[in-house]
Amino acid sequence: MGKVHEETVEPGDLGTLPVCKYCGSERVAKDAWACWNPKAGLWELETVFDDEHCHQCDGETRLIWKRVETVPRQKVRELNDRFRCQGLGNGSLVISVGVRAQGAAFIQEVVDAVRAHAAFTEENDPWGEHDFGSLKVGGQTLFWKIEYYSPDLRSGSENPAHEGLTHRVLTIMLASEY
Repeated sequence: MGKVHEETVEPGDLGTLPVCKYCGSERVAKDAWACWNPKAGLWELETVFDDEHCHQCDGETRLIWKRVETVPRQKVRELNDRFRCQGLGNGSLVISVGVRAQGAAFIQEVVDAVRAHAAFTEENDPWGEHDFGSLKVGGQTLFWKIEYYSPDLRSGSENPAHEGLTHRVLTIMLASEY
C-alpha cells in the first residue's frame, strides 16, 4: 500500500482527524484504558497507548493527522454518486407524475441516463456534491435532485456526509414540472 499524500498537521489540532498512514482510512483506533465514573454514569478515557490499528487495512498502522474540510464535500459527493449510480446506500427514488406518464420504457431510459450522468462542471455543480443535474431524454428536458433527510424522514439530515444520519431522496422530474 502507498502512503497517503496529504498535508499532515499536528495531532489533535482543531479541525483535524487521524487517518491510516498507508491507506488514508478514517476507521482507525488506538489501544486505551477507560474507567467507569459512577458520578457521571459513563466511561471516561484514562490512558491512550501507542498501538494503532486500521480497520480498513485490518492491521497495525501509524496514524497521520490531516485537516478536515469545513464541509466534507468529497464524502457527500461519493455518497451521492454511489446512491445515484449504483442504488447503494440509504435512500429513496421518487419519479414525478410527468415522467411516470411517459411510460415504463421512458422511465427506464431516464433512470439509466441519471445513473450515467457525468457532465459536472464548476458552473453546474459549484459545491462539488453531484446533487443536481439536467439532461435530455427523448427530446424532453429533465432535472434530477438529491436531497438529504434524517433517517426517519421527519427533518433535514444533520450531516449529509454521514451515511447513518442521512436518507437520500433522489427526485427525477420533467423540467416543465419544476
